[in-house]
Amino acid sequence: MVQNKKSDEKKSNVGSVFKWVFIVLFLVMLGLVSLVIAGVALLFVEVDGTELIGDANVAIIKVHGVITAESSSSFGSSSGAASSSIVKLIDKADENPLIEAVLFEVNSPGGSPVASEEISNRINKMDKPSVALIREVGASGAYWVSTATDHIVASKMSLTGSIGVIGSYVELYGFLDRYNLSYNRLVAGKHKDLGTPLKEMPEDEREIIQDVLDELHDEFISTVAENRNMSDFEVRKLATGQYYTGRQALENGLVDRLGGMDEALEYIEVELNITAKPAAFEEPRSFWESLAVIFTEQSFFVGKGIGDSLLENKARSDFKVSI
Repeated sequence: MVQNKKSDEKKSNVGSVFKWVFIVLFLVMLGLVSLVIAGVALLFVEVDGTELIGDANVAIIKVHGVITAESSSSFGSSSGAASSSIVKLIDKADENPLIEAVLFEVNSPGGSPVASEEISNRINKMDKPSVALIREVGASGAYWVSTATDHIVASKMSLTGSIGVIGSYVELYGFLDRYNLSYNRLVAGKHKDLGTPLKEMPEDEREIIQDVLDELHDEFISTVAENRNMSDFEVRKLATGQYYTGRQALENGLVDRLGGMDEALEYIEVELNITAKPAAFEEPRSFWESLAVIFTEQSFFVGKGIGDSLLENKARSDFKVSI
C-alpha cells in the first residue's frame, strides 16, 4: 500500500511538471503570435510616417548614426543616417504646406563626405527655417550638416566640431611576411591598388592620398566658414580635427546656443511667432523593422555610453575617407 501511494505521488508530481511546462510553452507561443499580429497591424496602421502628422507644424528629422549615402540594413533593422533617405524626408517637409519649420535632431559622429554634402546642400535649398539640435555627438560630417541650418543648439555636454578628414587604415604587409604569405600585385595602372593594406605604402602614394585629404579638409573649412558667417582663418584655427564640448563650441562660434529640445523649439517659435507643434518625420518601416521595434521596446540596454559614438576612427581593412 505504501509503495503504491509513493508511486501515485511520483506520477502526480511528474504530471504537475508537465502541466507547468505546457503552460509556459503556451504563453511563449501566445506572446510570439501576438508580436506577429502587432507587426502586421503596424503595416496597415501607418503606411507613411510623414502623412499622419495631425496639426503639427514643425517636422523633426533625425540624423542618427554614421552618415552614409545609402542605408545599410540587417534582419529586422536598419542603421545609420542615409543621405538618400534624409533628403527625401526634407523634400516632403519642404513641400508640406502644414510644416513651417524643420528641426534636425543630430546624434552622429560623421561619415561619408559625399553624403554629408548631399544633406547639407538640400538643407541650404529649403524654403523654410531650420534648426539643428546636437544631442550627444554632432561631429565631423554631422557638424557639416548642422552648419547648413539657420541655428544650432547643442547640449553643453555634447561633443561637436571635429573639423577634419581621416583616411587611416591598418597595414598588413608585416603580418604577411611573418607568416610567409605574399601579395601578388597584378594591376593595370600604376596606382590602381592605391591604399591597399597588403603592401607598404610608397612615398608617392602617401602624397597622393594626403593631397586628397587636404582638398577635402579645405572644402570642409570653406563650407563651415560660409554657413557660419566666419572667416576662413577663424575656422582653420579650430579645424584641427579635435572635438569640442557644447560649451567650448559656443565660445568659439561653432554653435549658437546651449540647450535641448525646448530651446530648439523656442528659437522656431520666436523666429516665426508661432506655437511649435513638432512631429517626427520618418520613413515607413518594413514588416521586419516593425517587429524589431516591438522586441527592442521590451529589451534592456546596459552600459551604452558616449564611447559608442567615439568609434569613428575604427581600424579599417582598406583605404576609406571619412569626415
